[in-house]
Amino acid sequence: MKDILQDIVSHTQNLGFLTTVKVTGEDSGTSMFSMADDRSVIMEADTHNPYPDMIGTFGMPQLNKLKYLIDGTEYQKDAKISITNAERNGATIPVGIHFENADGDFKNDYRFMNQEIINEKMKTVKFRGVNWDVEVVPTLAGVQRFNFQAGANPEHPTFLAKTEDGNLKFIFGDASTHGGEFIFAQNVEGTLDRGWTWPVSSILAILKIADVNNTKMSISNEGAVQITLDSGLANYKYIIPAQAA
Repeated sequence: MKDILQDIVSHTQNLGFLTTVKVTGEDSGTSMFSMADDRSVIMEADTHNPYPDMIGTFGMPQLNKLKYLIDGTEYQKDAKISITNAERNGATIPVGIHFENADGDFKNDYRFMNQEIINEKMKTVKFRGVNWDVEVVPTLAGVQRFNFQAGANPEHPTFLAKTEDGNLKFIFGDASTHGGEFIFAQNVEGTLDRGWTWPVSSILAILKIADVNNTKMSISNEGAVQITLDSGLANYKYIIPAQAA
C-alpha cells in the first residue's frame, strides 16, 4: 500500500499544483483524476493492477499532509499502513488511511473525502480529442536545456513551441524583450506553426519527475500538450491546454 501512495504523491503533490486526487476503484482497476485549481493542468491515471482495498469513489485531499506522514521517520521501517473502512448506506467504503509504527506506539489517521464532496469539488473534465501533430520522447539533455532556459528567462511564464527544419524549438520572449530559444528535440515529424504558448513551470515540473525512458510528449497544433509517463505502478497522463500568445 505504501508504494502506490508514494507513487500518487510523487506524481501530484510533488509537482506543486495538484493538491487533491479523486480515486475511482473497481474490481478491474483503479483510476485517478486531478486538476490544478486554475484548470491549467488535468491529470488522469490508471494503475497497472487493481487495488482491492481502494474499491469505491473517494477523494484524497491535503496531499501535503499525506506526503508528510509517508515521509515520516516513524513510518519508514516495518510500519503498518492500511486503508480503513466504514459502513455507509449499507456498503463498505474506504474512509481513510491508518499509520502505525512498528512498535505500535505512534499512530496517525488520514481521512478521505466522501464521494459526494469529491464529485462536487472535482468534476471530471472531458477532454475533446485532438490530432497530435508532433510526438517526441524527451531526453535528459532536452529537459536540462529547458531547465536552463527557464532559469535564464524567469520573466517569461510561458514559451512558444514551433517546428523548424525538422527540429522542435522552444522559444522564450520575442523581439521586444529579453529572450532565448533552443532545440528541444531533433528529427521530428509534423508541423507546429500556430501562436500557442505553454506554461513553463508546470510542464517543466512534470518533465523533471518523469523517467525519460517511459515518457512521451505530444503537441497538437490545435492547442494542447499531453505528457504521458509510466511510473512502473501506473500510467499517468497530463493534459495542458494552450494559452494564446
